[in-house]
Amino acid sequence: MKKIIFLTLIGLNAMAQNVMTPELLWKLDRISPLGISKDGKNIVYKVSTPSVAENKSNSKIYTLPISGGTPTEIKDTKSVLADKNVSPDGKYIVYNEEVKIDNVHGKDFYPELQKSEVQIYNGLDYRHWDTWNEGKFNHIFYKENKDGAVGIDILKGENFDSPQKPFGGDEDYIWSPDSKSILYVCKKKAGTQYAISTNTNIYQYDLAAGTTINLTDGNEGYDTAPQFSSTGNLAWLQMKRDGYEADKNDIIVASKGMKFNLTANWDGSVDHFLWSKDGKSIFFIAAVDGTKQLFEVNFPGVTKIAIQVRQITNGDFDVNDIIGFSGDTAFLTRADMNHAAEIFSFNLKKKNWIQLSNVNTATYSTLALSKTERRYVTTTDGKKMLVWVILPPNFDATKKYPTLLYCQGGPQSALTQFYSYRWNFQLMAANGYIVVAPNRRGMQGHGVKWNEQISKDWGGQVMDDYLSAIDDVAKESYVDKARLGCVGASYGGYSVFYLAGIHNNRFKTFIAHDGVYNTQSMFGTTEEVFFNNWDFGGAYWEKDNAAAQKSYTTFNPMTLVEKWNKPILIIQGGKDFRVPIGQGQEAFQAAQLRGIKSRFLYFPEENHWVLKPQNAQVWQKEFFKWLKETL
Repeated sequence: MKKIIFLTLIGLNAMAQNVMTPELLWKLDRISPLGISKDGKNIVYKVSTPSVAENKSNSKIYTLPISGGTPTEIKDTKSVLADKNVSPDGKYIVYNEEVKIDNVHGKDFYPELQKSEVQIYNGLDYRHWDTWNEGKFNHIFYKENKDGAVGIDILKGENFDSPQKPFGGDEDYIWSPDSKSILYVCKKKAGTQYAISTNTNIYQYDLAAGTTINLTDGNEGYDTAPQFSSTGNLAWLQMKRDGYEADKNDIIVASKGMKFNLTANWDGSVDHFLWSKDGKSIFFIAAVDGTKQLFEVNFPGVTKIAIQVRQITNGDFDVNDIIGFSGDTAFLTRADMNHAAEIFSFNLKKKNWIQLSNVNTATYSTLALSKTERRYVTTTDGKKMLVWVILPPNFDATKKYPTLLYCQGGPQSALTQFYSYRWNFQLMAANGYIVVAPNRRGMQGHGVKWNEQISKDWGGQVMDDYLSAIDDVAKESYVDKARLGCVGASYGGYSVFYLAGIHNNRFKTFIAHDGVYNTQSMFGTTEEVFFNNWDFGGAYWEKDNAAAQKSYTTFNPMTLVEKWNKPILIIQGGKDFRVPIGQGQEAFQAAQLRGIKSRFLYFPEENHWVLKPQNAQVWQKEFFKWLKETL
């Protein structure tokens, strides 16, 4: 008996020494919460499983008791989830469809030439994210909730989108509590004006009158995510400045003819929110100190009670979704750098967590996990900067490890305890690399000032932040200073291109995915012009604009290419209209013509991301192949 137990323990120990691989990463289940069931007894969620062989993902829907237990597969959500598209009184259904409004194709103008492939545009917004504008727009319809009812287009004839493109869904429109109106999010600008603005508004369409009013007309930036409380108060998210997509995101509440900014005096930016059941407070998720946590803000209305924001959860993990509530319990999804998201319950009073779903628990139980450490580095301007350091599984401090500086994109996205299926720190560490991930200037979660400092300063203080981070960690005896690499995507790719020209031989190799190489041609080809207008400071032809001129000269990686002296892998998506293909082509051509070892990894059908399972496998294999060759 003792021998059997001994062999079993040996077997378990061997299993625990497995590490994450690209193949295993793309076998993991991916969980998406759908809500709490109508009877309040179950959590409803979808699980998507990638299939590399089929080159797609397959999905199933489950219910799970809110107290925990065994999940049950269901065929659809109709019987368990309230249909938010049905009006509160049950009389109407709201939905969205794409409608052809503008003439774009040659055959639209010349019907006799049906085989022409011409596209004709009179303004910008001729393409967005990864699709060309074909004159079709998302419109919202409603109809009576009965067979044979005819839908009414509430944006009839308008060349505007609701839901918003490219990622808007049915969260962009809601019923009023009295069922008499539909509220929706829309940026009512077209062509060039659309491309240079972020001014979405929340509109209210009156069913009886057939008229529309703008509820947020006084605000110039984003107004999104409208949501009514159980007591009939309307809340939404608001950014103040037009053209600034990463502005502070505040929670606004309209009540009794007045508007209240609940987060105006809080030094952070809201991701998303959900009203409490009693309508007396709002729970929201926001970045803080390298993580994403759950917060609560009370809504006192017109009383003299002070508005207070308080952080509810704390720890080295990310809270990703607020699913709903039952009594003192919140149902959330949670992830960290070693674990993809799972569903948890969190007791708001006792502050204890219970993991409810286990879609990947068995897989992770067989793996030796990486260790993530917080490190606070002093920057060149005397600030304290959080740096995540991810150590390989079974880390041995007596050994030396090749080390990667990870450069985050955005540039104003939070670098938290996220779990990515491409830039996966667990996988990098499992391949024997230490990963250094600095919360450099521009990151959310360290105050509004820190977040805003990167705008118009892409090649400034942030580059010193990167170098301060890698220099500090490189002091450790377990870091092989002769084998430092630099990797990143989007703004992170820009960072790689820029650091390649100023690194002073710190790095041995570079990897840039969909990075900005030439700020001038980027301005001339990207689709959301408002982004470069804000972050670059203006157009390259504005010769009297000092900030803009600096962006197109001093802060232009192209101007540093004569100083490139190390191997570089350049990755580019063919359908990336955010950072178009020319950026990667220019960088690769320059590297090749200068005789620098370089490789161009081109994904014709991918956009700013890599989404197809087989392409993702190639991405991972080439990523680590390059590092093995050059580091």
